[in-house]
Amino acid sequence: MAATHSSEYRAYLRNAMDIEAGQQRFPPVPSSEPTYRSLFIGTLAVMGILQVASSVAILLHLTGYLHEVGAMKRRSEPVVHALKDPRKKGRCKLPKDATTPSAHLPIRAPQEFTKKDYSMINIKWDDQHGNLHKMSYDDGNLLVRESGLYYVYVKTCFRYYNIGGPDEGREARTRPPDVSKAQLIQYVYHKSIKQNSRKVLLMKTGSTKQWNNTSYNMYCAQQSRVVNLVEGDALFVEVSNAWLLDQEAEGTYFGAVKWGN
Repeated sequence: MAATHSSEYRAYLRNAMDIEAGQQRFPPVPSSEPTYRSLFIGTLAVMGILQVASSVAILLHLTGYLHEVGAMKRRSEPVVHALKDPRKKGRCKLPKDATTPSAHLPIRAPQEFTKKDYSMINIKWDDQHGNLHKMSYDDGNLLVRESGLYYVYVKTCFRYYNIGGPDEGREARTRPPDVSKAQLIQYVYHKSIKQNSRKVLLMKTGSTKQWNNTSYNMYCAQQSRVVNLVEGDALFVEVSNAWLLDQEAEGTYFGAVKWGN
């Protein structure tokens, strides 16, 4: 019995020694703590580099943008000064020679014209409420002060209406004007100083209207063209049936602007 226990104990010791020897044959597992630490440090370094690069890129972009804004502001300063009102204190005033010759004149109102007068009448314009720049006005004539190529335009509106009707009051005894075949003609003339101020027809337009004496009637004639003018020349407008003219500034006006030399 004692011999049996002794042999079993020796067998147990041999197994324990074999297990310890087997464990020494496997290589030790390295620790992962240094690897994680290196990876963490590398990640921080990459993020720092990216942040620095992005900051530099943003700085360069803003620098270029501000430079471009400054350049645009410098380029726009002459335009801004040109649009400023020279009449206001502290604003930039344009040189007198920088103004382009131009004119826009509304019809002078009121004007009295004889009814049933079918002759051509020279229209008078309102230079007090119009615009004149390096051009002049005199008794219906637009005067040129600087030679060059000009764009000339004119619009005249005609209208007729009988408010009271043909059978009311004393006006019923007076025969109303016949507008059933009204000839509404517009002429634009040029008086050339080179031709001793002889007038030359530049433009002509018009129409014959079959209007009704008891209703509101209106017709507008408008025309324009480019013409070469010299200093001292004059432009004026004539119309037929001037007593039918619409004497409102928005409906009847005359003007010119210089386009080139």
